[in-house]
Amino acid sequence: MPVWKEGNSSVGACARSPPAASNGTGQGRKRLGGKQEVGPQSSGAALSDLRSSRARLLELFTDLSCNPEMMKNAADSYFSLLQGFINSLDESTQESKLRYIQNFKWTDTLQGQVPSAQQDAVFELISMGFNVALWYTKYASRLAGKENITEDEAKEVHRSLKIAAGIFKHLKESHTPKLITPAEKGRDLESRLIEAYVIQCQAEAQEVTIARAIELKHAPGLIAALAYETANFYQKADHTLSSLEPAYSAKWRKYLHLKMCFYTAYAYCYHGETLLASDKCGEAIRSLQEAEKLYAKAEALCKEYGETKGPGPTVKPSGHLFFRKLGNLVKNTLEKCQRENGFIYFQKIPTEAPQLELKANYGLVEPVPFEFPPTSAQWTPETLAAFDLTKRPKDDSTKPKPEEEVKPVKEPDIKPQKDTGCYIS
Repeated sequence: MPVWKEGNSSVGACARSPPAASNGTGQGRKRLGGKQEVGPQSSGAALSDLRSSRARLLELFTDLSCNPEMMKNAADSYFSLLQGFINSLDESTQESKLRYIQNFKWTDTLQGQVPSAQQDAVFELISMGFNVALWYTKYASRLAGKENITEDEAKEVHRSLKIAAGIFKHLKESHTPKLITPAEKGRDLESRLIEAYVIQCQAEAQEVTIARAIELKHAPGLIAALAYETANFYQKADHTLSSLEPAYSAKWRKYLHLKMCFYTAYAYCYHGETLLASDKCGEAIRSLQEAEKLYAKAEALCKEYGETKGPGPTVKPSGHLFFRKLGNLVKNTLEKCQRENGFIYFQKIPTEAPQLELKANYGLVEPVPFEFPPTSAQWTPETLAAFDLTKRPKDDSTKPKPEEEVKPVKEPDIKPQKDTGCYIS
């Protein structure tokens, strides 16, 4: 449940945060801003377009009519112009002389409204890219909450989460290492947090795959394997956050833990069906018993999650139809296995649950590769020469004042029209 960042700079107006997501991960990012001191000649077409494209992108974050095509066009427009502050025009390995002319301040998803700041255009590139990725998770959430979601819309949910994962992955691997000042522990741009976002986006996209496989009545073995892989994603995301302070990570981790238990229960349930089909009724019963135990644990974790304080809104997974359906499925399948064993198989029930060594050959989610657009053709040597670097801000302006706080932006309150069976970002 990312929230967003907010702020302003001389490049654009005050940024506004996009719609809140509904998962349980934390808050999002907001901007607030520094001031860029430039000479009077620098207000040419490139800088004017930079201001307007940034304002447009920020507006789209809260525009409920925005779709992926609109978001991509607006993001590409702004990022291509922003590249002029980062890369040299001759495409050499040298950086632009404008990279450090602007001070940027952003709040973070887990750290409240006190901003961090860097006088570095790369910091702005990564931070705004982070918000674009969050927009895709929120867009997926809104689509998934629609009544009578179509097959094409389900595919759009799936793709949006993969795109978000690809953006987060690209930021982590290609851009955060370029920051002169590494992100502090627990800040959004720290590698552990970005990695957690990557993994969770993959897991939530895979939830869509599982729901589709169940709807189309695919083989229980495939569904069990997909559920097991998804549970492993959530476990990995939880482990990634394990060294963060509980004060701001406990709620997110509780959510990841309950999802891990829930999908492990799904895996044991469908694995039990597979075992029964192979006439291994005793083992099937033990697998279903393990599913029953894990489902009960997931229910308990739902309650604990709801009582855990931390950043972001709280969702109620146990109220979702998809969650409740599993409880009934486990109960009915277990009763069926027990009846079959009492009439036909008479097999001993193992004391230990079967080891899940399941590997899905289909349906696994990989992030969609992402790259920032190249520098806009509007950047020329003449455009670059128009900036007066003698009026750049002092370096100490990059240090946020202790009392400085960013007020949260009111985001649209989007209520799901229908329980869709999957809980997205």
